[in-house]
Amino acid sequence: MGMSVTISVATEQDAEQIFRLQYLCFQSEAALYGNYRIDPLVQSLDSVRQEVAADCVYVARLGEEVVGSVRGSVTEDGSASIGKLCVHPRLQGHGIGARLLRAAESALAEERGAKRFRLHTGHRSENNLRLYRRVGYETVGTSQGSDGVPMIVLEKAAEAYVATA
Repeated sequence: MGMSVTISVATEQDAEQIFRLQYLCFQSEAALYGNYRIDPLVQSLDSVRQEVAADCVYVARLGEEVVGSVRGSVTEDGSASIGKLCVHPRLQGHGIGARLLRAAESALAEERGAKRFRLHTGHRSENNLRLYRRVGYETVGTSQGSDGVPMIVLEKAAEAYVATA
């Protein structure tokens, strides 16, 4: 590859690249469910900018290009919600998603006091489920996305992020 992928906190200037990357990456999820109205595909650029400003957002960079991202926030009960993890299709399968998850988990626990991490993915998203289980997440339930897609809810204790780092 010639250059290594670096993980860093997203800046306001990254919002547009995150927005475009998210749209590209979630096409395969939309196709899997036959639903092109899933949240990552209908989210506005302004909404992404707001998340970058307020939430815990990390990006993976290859040079100046944003090739991956993840977002997280902590609720009053100490649960960290992690979402919209995506890695450019040409770079998937190289551990970038796991590195992004670890960075978000670390910041959410150490800087924002998260006691547990929670995420969800579509019930047919086998690659996502495999990654989440490999880094210590366990299924705790199911839900239905606002877009109608059946979701699997996964969690792990915040102390567990150290064990998977």
